[in-house]
Amino acid sequence: MKKSQIRKIILKKRLNFNFKKKHINYLNLIKLIKTVSKNKKIGLYYPIGSEVSTIDIISHLRKKKYIISLPVLEKKSKMSFYEWKEKSPLKINNFGIPEPARFKKITPSTLIIPMVAFDTKLNRLGYGGGFYDRFINKLEKNKKILKIGLALSCQKINKVPTNKFDKKMNYIITENKVYK
Repeated sequence: MKKSQIRKIILKKRLNFNFKKKHINYLNLIKLIKTVSKNKKIGLYYPIGSEVSTIDIISHLRKKKYIISLPVLEKKSKMSFYEWKEKSPLKINNFGIPEPARFKKITPSTLIIPMVAFDTKLNRLGYGGGFYDRFINKLEKNKKILKIGLALSCQKINKVPTNKFDKKMNYIITENKVYK
């Protein structure tokens, strides 16, 4: 099956998944971050549509003095992360994604990544733009980065079709399991 067909099927499944507000047990994620990541610079996403919510995660990490950054899509299909302080406004980009102001660029050591589908080998299928894969590739030239995907169990498939540009996750967390 082609990636575009998988996206269509899984996004419909995720939209109809009966899980309270698309939340996961964020305490598993927090525990994992504390255990594995030494740096307090975290790159997250602001949830849209039926994506797993990161709102509680962001709130908890802020209380623990983590530096929160969100992606900003830039020219030539590039993405960067900028600090997002509490109560700072977000603007909606051309893809309908909330972004922080381009005030302070951050190089996160941990990325919390949305996904459309995943498999047990930690392969991720995104929305098709390749933004995260290019960003991760650029960062990993200079340092190791912790990549954690968030998904619902209904997004798991047998095998994600991959190519040489696709980046594996270190962990994938669903509402009932941590894949590693």
